[in-house]
Amino acid sequence: MGEKTADTGLRIPAPGGFDLVSLGALVHRLDPGIIPFRKATSCQIHVSGGEFNVAANLADCFRLKTGIVTAMVDSPIGDLIAERVRAMGVSPLYKHFASNGVTGPNMATVYSDRGFGVRAPVVFYNRANEAAGLLRPGDFDWQRLFAQGVRWLHSGGIFAALSETTSGVILEAMQAARDAGAIVSFDLNFRKKLWDLWGGTDKAQEVIHCIVQHVQVLVGNEEDLQRGLGIAGPDVAGSSRLDPQAFLGMIDAVVASYPNIKVVATTLREVQSSNRHRWSAVAWINGAVHRAPICDLDVYDRVGGGDGFAAGLFYGLLTGEHPADAVKLGWAHGALLTTFPGDTTMATLEQVRAFAKGGSARIQR
Repeated sequence: MGEKTADTGLRIPAPGGFDLVSLGALVHRLDPGIIPFRKATSCQIHVSGGEFNVAANLADCFRLKTGIVTAMVDSPIGDLIAERVRAMGVSPLYKHFASNGVTGPNMATVYSDRGFGVRAPVVFYNRANEAAGLLRPGDFDWQRLFAQGVRWLHSGGIFAALSETTSGVILEAMQAARDAGAIVSFDLNFRKKLWDLWGGTDKAQEVIHCIVQHVQVLVGNEEDLQRGLGIAGPDVAGSSRLDPQAFLGMIDAVVASYPNIKVVATTLREVQSSNRHRWSAVAWINGAVHRAPICDLDVYDRVGGGDGFAAGLFYGLLTGEHPADAVKLGWAHGALLTTFPGDTTMATLEQVRAFAKGGSARIQR
């Protein structure tokens, strides 16, 4: 079992084969930039997935050993995605699916444009016959994986919502993680459109309730807590997005329902325009509240900022940083990530630490 880290209540295992393993779906995002999709003539292709983004960020920026457990389709699109996974330094742990070349199975496609100024970003999907949604309990040998020494397991609400079988995969993995003494985290990431396909909010809360009983580190804002866990809270539309009181006012109810939870964290974002945001973060860590500063962001691409925060926070917790510093590392990395194209990091650890300490955009010579 790990040694209990001061101030966090988490028993972080000693280094082993993996610092973190994520379980979730890989997708590719088609991005025409600021051009609306209906007028687009070309796109960049980004490889993404909420759970993968955390693993990729931790490997590329924070220099940790990470893996991704997921479905992979043997097709040119699958080959493209697999190449980007390798490029980010993430170890692939795949269940392979053969494509019939017509109807799949498929690697999901995300379509987005970044918006500009008063025009909001637009994101929509094609997840028809998605390979990750076909995953089911028994597809992976969790005991063998955790025997290699996995310190942290991460998954999220998007993967849980993909089908009636994916939550079973999560629960199977989390039970193996707990048996091995690994930390377990979950990003609520409530997506109503996905849950509405096979049960709606009531089913979502039933499923997520079962999952969160195994979780020590929970990521999600007050809306996620209300919709995903059924925790009573304020009208989220009626409060300032930078005011953490609505979020913090729900923590007692979360911990009373799930005493296993030691950390609950979220980003705070006030959108002034598509390219101008005010940004902060807050975390409840073992009874203490830690809030990051507020900064003004000039946003190039907002997708992935929350996963960037989670990665920096997890890094701080894994490496024994003071909880307040762990929150600042997450805040700083999430902020920097919005200055790059794509869903995953291009920042360096040195840049993250400098910004977390109050660094500026002055030229570095």
